[in-house]
Amino acid sequence: MSEPERKQGEPGRKDYLIKAIEAFGRRLIVVDRDFKVLAATSSAGPPPPTSGAGVSCYEYLYDLPADCGSCPALEVFETGKPLSQRAFDTRKEEEICLFAYPIFEAGSVSAVAVVDVDLADLYGLEMDLRRSNAFLNNLIMSSVDGIIASDMRGKIVIFNEAAAEISGYSVEEAIRDLHITKVYPGDGAREIMRLLRSKEHGGRGKLKAYMVDCLCKDGSRVPIKLSASIVHEGDREVGSVGFFTDQREKLRMQRELQETQIKLLQAEKMASLGKLAAGVAHQLNNPLGGIMLYSQLLLEDCPPDDPSRSDLVRIAVDTERCRDIVRELLEFARQTRQEIRPCDINRTVSQTLFLLENQEIFQNIEVVKELDEDLAPVPADVQQLNHVLMNIILNAAEAMEGRGRLIVRTARADDGPWAVIQIRDTGCGIPVDVLPHIFEPFYTTKEEGKGTGLGLSMAYGIIEKHKGRIAVESDPGRGTEFTIHLPFDEKGERG
Repeated sequence: MSEPERKQGEPGRKDYLIKAIEAFGRRLIVVDRDFKVLAATSSAGPPPPTSGAGVSCYEYLYDLPADCGSCPALEVFETGKPLSQRAFDTRKEEEICLFAYPIFEAGSVSAVAVVDVDLADLYGLEMDLRRSNAFLNNLIMSSVDGIIASDMRGKIVIFNEAAAEISGYSVEEAIRDLHITKVYPGDGAREIMRLLRSKEHGGRGKLKAYMVDCLCKDGSRVPIKLSASIVHEGDREVGSVGFFTDQREKLRMQRELQETQIKLLQAEKMASLGKLAAGVAHQLNNPLGGIMLYSQLLLEDCPPDDPSRSDLVRIAVDTERCRDIVRELLEFARQTRQEIRPCDINRTVSQTLFLLENQEIFQNIEVVKELDEDLAPVPADVQQLNHVLMNIILNAAEAMEGRGRLIVRTARADDGPWAVIQIRDTGCGIPVDVLPHIFEPFYTTKEEGKGTGLGLSMAYGIIEKHKGRIAVESDPGRGTEFTIHLPFDEKGERG
């Protein structure tokens, strides 16, 4: 646009600006440092005299002979900052609110624009603002997610009910006393701000789905998933806000799902191995019988001083051991029908201990029985259950190397219709890397020739067939505890 065209367009733009100010419908005047009216809207009153006639703003607006006493224009001239204040309009006999704004020229305030606002309108705006604030506050406080906001000094300014429930701090206590660095353990708050200023987790100024611990009032830690952002005013950082959810229930469900998956894999592994073991055992029985028979015949014909006699004895002993392993394989794979009938758990435990207590390995072991006399019968195969208990108790005696304390407890579970059997020893415990594998077939830590690794696998399978569950906890160097849960019948009561 050429210079003449630009100048030609200026009056049009000014006309529109003046019309827009007039359409505003409020009294607006411009005064100089002597409080003389330089310009005014038509709603302010009759047009002021032309420049140089000199009419004061207090004369023009309120028909007063002297200044108003509390003049917003005076303070704006002194500070150079806009302000608002209430005043009384003597003409309309009503209270109004005046807003004053500085007009700068060559770096200093040369004039002030003053506009009045009807208090009724202002009150309406205030009420709308209060309603909006109340709605926003209710929205924040009723959120199921925890919400915390703080300024750049770390002072908490927003702390909702969900955050209070997770952390243990009350809303009032958090806003009054809690610093943002106390919400996260260690240097957690600084690390979160570092991530917020990086591009690693959602872009600069944002942090999405970040797993971190929340430090509670009682010193405990709660895992949370945090999404946060930095709050800006223009280009300046003024605070941060975080939204987070308690992850305890989700993590618990994930652990239970993982445990269930492990149990399913274990059950499938054992079922497949059972079929394989049965086939292998049957195939091995015949050649082992032949080896045993001919080794015995050779021994009978072999003179006592024959050098080969010791070799024949070794063949017979090892063949006997192979036959025992085959027998255990067949027992492991056995698909016979269970003889399920009401079983007195206490009696079964006592019978098993009676059979074992007189064994030499138990001579220096203190056996403690803590049996719940009110325990209802459990539907079970007594012989199979006896086999499970005997296997676990013998393992405990071996882990204690014949010296220690064995505690056998029975009780009713607190979390459902289950009978619970706990067997705890004071032995060497199970190493952490071994513990996940103890129910796996053929897994054993015993010396070669002293175990097949099928005992606990068989125990696991028997308990599974009884629709129960078996678990183990161990403290290496201090002992191991097996816990067996067996379901009651539908009533779970005597009689």
